[in-house]
This record gives sequence, structure tokens and C-alpha cells, in this order.
Amino acid sequence: MALHSLLYSLLFIAFALNCHAHERKVHVVYMGDRPQGDFPLASTHHSMLQNVIGSKKSAKQSLIYSYGRSFNGFAAKLTDEEAARFSALEGVISVIPNHILKLHTTRSWDFMGFSQSKVEAAQEGDVVVGLLDTGIWPESESFSDYGLAAPPSKWKGICQGANFTCNNKIIGARYYNSENYYDITDFQSPRDSEGHGSHTSSTAAGSEVPNASYYGLANGTARGGVPNSRIAMYKVCWSFGCALADILAAFDDAIADGVDIISVSLGADVPLEYFEDPIAIGAFHAMRHGILTSNSAGNSGPSPLSVSNYAPWTLTVAASTIDRKFIAQVVLGNGQVYAGLSINSFDLNGTTYPLIWGGDAANYSAGADPEISKYCITGAMNSYKVAGKIVFCETLWDGSGILIANGVGTIMADSSITDFAFSYPLPATQISTEDGKEILEYIRTTENPIATILVGQTWKDIMAPYVVSFSSRGPNPVSPDILKPDLTAPGVDILAAWSPVSPPYIYNEDTRAVNYNIISGTSMSCPHASGAAAYVKAAHPNWSSSAIKSALMTTAHAMDTKKHPDLEFAYGSGHLNPVDAIDPGLVYDANETDYINFLCKQGYNDTTLRLVTSDNSSVCSSTEPGRAWDLNYPSFSLALLDGQQIWSVFTRTVTNVGSPNSTYTARPYMPPNVSVDVEPSVLSFSSVGEKKSFTLTVKGPKISQQPIMSGAIIWEDGVHQVRSPIVVYNIFSLSPISSFSASQKSLKFNGPSMYTKNGILGRN
Repeated sequence: MALHSLLYSLLFIAFALNCHAHERKVHVVYMGDRPQGDFPLASTHHSMLQNVIGSKKSAKQSLIYSYGRSFNGFAAKLTDEEAARFSALEGVISVIPNHILKLHTTRSWDFMGFSQSKVEAAQEGDVVVGLLDTGIWPESESFSDYGLAAPPSKWKGICQGANFTCNNKIIGARYYNSENYYDITDFQSPRDSEGHGSHTSSTAAGSEVPNASYYGLANGTARGGVPNSRIAMYKVCWSFGCALADILAAFDDAIADGVDIISVSLGADVPLEYFEDPIAIGAFHAMRHGILTSNSAGNSGPSPLSVSNYAPWTLTVAASTIDRKFIAQVVLGNGQVYAGLSINSFDLNGTTYPLIWGGDAANYSAGADPEISKYCITGAMNSYKVAGKIVFCETLWDGSGILIANGVGTIMADSSITDFAFSYPLPATQISTEDGKEILEYIRTTENPIATILVGQTWKDIMAPYVVSFSSRGPNPVSPDILKPDLTAPGVDILAAWSPVSPPYIYNEDTRAVNYNIISGTSMSCPHASGAAAYVKAAHPNWSSSAIKSALMTTAHAMDTKKHPDLEFAYGSGHLNPVDAIDPGLVYDANETDYINFLCKQGYNDTTLRLVTSDNSSVCSSTEPGRAWDLNYPSFSLALLDGQQIWSVFTRTVTNVGSPNSTYTARPYMPPNVSVDVEPSVLSFSSVGEKKSFTLTVKGPKISQQPIMSGAIIWEDGVHQVRSPIVVYNIFSLSPISSFSASQKSLKFNGPSMYTKNGILGRN
């Protein structure tokens, strides 16, 4: 019996080694210095691959990178045998397996050049970041208070609820549920049952946690933007959503408790008038107390006019990519390899399984036919045909249909989402529709088609940053003269803390428990901006909320316009740049009076604004309704009807926060047919805090079928570049403000999660 077992084990090992040897994995073929001469090396590398692999098509699919600008070499998917053949070639120095090196961060902060805070830990410790979200998981390492002193003396918050303990990191926690409805999974405390709130909290202000990962993916040191700052959680969101009354109660408490920054990763799904929007209302009162509210732009992109949270006294954050993406490759029995998007944590160890088309596994007894089952919808699959197999599906789904039918894995062909990845409850990947056609042809023309899905890999995205497709776009649906969103920040494939009682993401019945999860959404970009705002607040505790916002906007990195046909409607002032934000040189400051003047021009009456401000004087008596060109905003937006002449005069005031004695010169630029005049064009300062005003006049021909023209004005003193975008655009059709009461509507998270409802796949 022992001999039989030993023989079986040896045979199994030999089989496994044979499979491993024929599995293609990424290798680097290093060939030393770049040859002399100005010529591309890609064709040489492709020829070498073709000679070794033996197929032009396979060589093309195998090549990942061609190095040739500074040194010579390439990266390609090779079997062990092919790697050995390359090692023997003349001119090849080494062939190196693609080891995964550990990063020293979760990547998003390093990608922005913000690898280490440049303010003292004690300064960070005085800053409190309040979050309105789903709660928090206090036992997470991201919320350890190791090394932190007692909360700042200004703090007036409490730790509420049973089964929840605060510490010197989480110094406040409250929960709200005006509907008094609890799902079986909900905790009646600030504890997080969804994962969302833990993720956003740790992104904004989490402590440093070495070796954090999602099943080994994105391994590194997880941390927030201000790891020594404090967190206050206001749980306003439950399994059913986020009620308006709860949001306003949380704002009320947060302001009184003494938070410094409020982070809100949720929003309405339709445009709301400012004082029907609980976030706009709460943020207005926070502004009056010097508190900046940072909020997500929404996940209804790339449609125009889809941006939410557009009040000018808030910071509205779009979502963009970082320089990594998660790939899971499919290997067919014929050796063809296809790369797909997926955060795939399942390792099949190269084992191949029978591959079938979902259309051949229809559950006829449930009323499905091949035209339905080809999409692998839950309940449409025949478990007798799916069990033990990998199923090719013709759309993106959550994997539940295959999992419930006892399938091994799924390959989903769908080109609708190409710039962020999902995790699934089984081995899965999403390939392009074109690659899907080739896989379906392989299934139809092969007697016993087989395939495997490789465990996920991290690839470098050299195109980053660009605004992700789901990120909501401007223009501002309520105040066209205020550019929204304000800026963009990392919001794609972000690793951060998670609630272990919540499924890792896409499928609610997934029973795995994780402490860190990778998800995407403007919900993830918002806390990046919140963390950056807290960083500026730590460095400049006396700055107003609008000064902090201006610093973040005017120091943002300009985005590559070639990647964004909707330009500033996608990214506002540009990409978040925390390093430069603490020394912006000049800021566009604004106070309550400025915003009241803005509201008067928006048509709000004295009665409303007196209630908002508690000022019984006639606040709008001398103000006529008009344009918002004189609000001291860090960007310039000119909205025109088709056929209108391009003309406007913007007035602005800047405050010197840089060198006491400094002189700034204006450098405006716009398309050739639009002129920009700045008066005065030189601003000289003799002290910190000194203010100077200027006018910016934009002129041009009648606008006609021109969606957007953009440029910028940059104030320069030889040290600082204070950049503000200038946008001129057509108003084609602005959706009217909805007449229903906001109090009758619930709000939703701005983090895209896939779900199935009535047979439809969507995001919420």
C-alpha cells in the first residue's frame, strides 16, 4: 500500500512539473547596453521571439515590453524550455524570472510622489479627519494607536455604542439610523459591516502597516496620507443606503466635535438644489467653522453633466489611475495566452480544466436557453454541464452563476470596462470581446478544449494617470460658472483596510474574510484628497477651508489632454500633488460673505439666506442675479449658449502665503482664437498675508458647436507656479433641477460595486 502511495505521489509530482514547464510565465531577457544607432529594437526582439517560439502570432502575444531607450532587452511570456533556449543564445546576458518585489507602500501615495510626510508627527496628531461612511473596523492594524499621544484637547467627540472601543487613533465614533431599519448583517454600532468606511478611513489617515496585501497582491506598506492624525467615524450608511437625516445629524455632530477635515464618499444620484442637498448644507456650515469638506464626484461617468457634490464650498474629487493594473491571464490548450483584467487571488497551479461555452450549458428547466446562458447569468446555468469546468461567458458578470453551478472558473468577454478590475469568488478574468471571439472559435473547433486561469499579476500601467471611465464628469449641472470636479486623485485598484465580515467585493455570498481589499471608485479618490487636505492643515493650522482647497487645486499636476476628450470636465485643475500643496505661494481665499454673494446671484432670496446665516439684515438687497464670475474661486469657467460671443471679466484676489517679498508675473494661455488679458499682469508683495486683486478678461468669436476650449493662467515668481484652469464651453442641455424633495431620496456610495438586480448588471 505504501509503494502504491509513493508511486502515485511521484507520478503526480512529475505531472505537476511537466505542466509547470509548459506554462508560460513572464521572464526578462537582458542583453546589456543599447546598441549604437538611433533605431528601434522592438523588431529585433520580436524576431528573436519568433525564432525561439516558432510562431509569429505567438511571439507577438508573448512580448510584453521591449526595452531599448537606455538598455537592451525585453520581457516576454516564456516556458521553462524557451527560457533555457534564450539563455544559450549569443548576446543574451541573462534570462530572469519575473519575481514580484515587495513595494514599500500601497502605491497610490508613492505614485503621487508623497512617500513620506514632511510635517512633524505632533502636528499631524492635532488634526482630526471626520468621515461620514459605513462605520469602521477598530481592530484593523490600520487603526492602531501605537506611539500616539492622547487626543488633542480641542476634541469634544464621543465613542458611542456597544461592542466598540475607541483608542488614540479612532478618537470618536457615532452611528445614525433614522429609518430604524437593520439588515441581519448590520451592526447597531459604529462597527463596519460593509467594508467601505474602513477602506476610506485607512486611505485618508490610516497608520502604517507593513506587508499588507490582498492575498499577496499589491503587497507593501499600507498607510494613509496623514498616518499620525486622528479619525472620527460618523456611521450614516447601512445596507439600505444613507438617509438624508442621518447625514445632516452627522455633519452637525462632526462640526461640534472639533473635526478639521470632513471626508464624504457618497452622493445623490440626481442633481439637487444646494439647500435640498444634505451634503451641500452640512458642508456650508462646516465651511463657516473653518472645516473643509472633501467629497466624491460620483461614478456615473463618462457621461457629461453627471458630477455630484458640486457646491463651490466643497472640494469635489474625480478618480484617476495609478501606475499599476491587475492582470489574470488565460492559457488555452493550444498555447495561446490572453491577458485579462482581474484581481484574481485563486491559484490553479497551472492545472487545465475542460473549457465550455456558456451557451452550451443552458438550464432549460429554469427557462433559460443558449441566448441567455451564454451570459452565464445566475440561475441560467446547467450544473451537470458546468461542474468541474471553466466556462467562457459573453459578458461581464459577478461569477455567481458559475460558482453556484459548481464550475471551476470563468472567462468573461466584455470590452465595456477596460481601466479597472474586479475581484471574484472563483478564478475569473475579463478579456476583450475580440479575444473572446478567438476563444469561442477555439472551443468550437477543438475536440476537447481545455484552459487554465493564472493567478493575478501586477503590471505597470505606463499611461497613468488618466481619469477612469466611471468617474463622473462636469460641467456643473447647477452653477455652470463653477468648474467641477475640482481635481482628480487615485481611485482605481486601491488597497486599504476592510471589514472581515464583508465579502471581498463583487459577490455578496462570497464567504472569504479579508483584512485588506482592493476596490475602485471616486469613494477611493475622495479620501486621498481628504488626507492631502489634512496634511496641509497640519502644516498650516490657521488656514481657512478655501485656502486649503486653493492650495490643493493650484499645485495640482496638469493632466495630459490627449487622454481626455472632455478635458477639465474630467479632472478639473489636475492631479492631486500633496508635496507642493503645503507651499502654494498664493491662495484664492473665500469666506462666508463671498459664498452668500454667490448664492444671491444664483437667485436665492433674503428669506432663505437669512435662515442659513442667522443674519437678519437684508443680505441680498444690493445684489442682482447674475453670473458667478466674481466668486474668488481657484478656477475660471465661462458657460455660453451656442452662438453667444465669448466674453467675460473675472475678478479675483490672491493672498501671499509664500515669501514676504515676492513678485508674481501672469502667464495666461488659451487656444489662438481666444484672447486672455490679465490686469495687472504683475503682482508685488511685501508681506505674508498681503492681498492683491486682478481681473481676467476672456474674449473671442461667437461660440459654435464647440464643447470645450481650455487653457490656464499661471502666476510665477521663480519658485512657485500657481496654476488655474480657464474653461470656455457650450451649454448644450443642462438637466433641470428635479422638483422632488431630497428628503424623500436616499443617497448612495460613490464606489462602483457590481450587483445583479432583475437580471441586470450594474454599478452603485
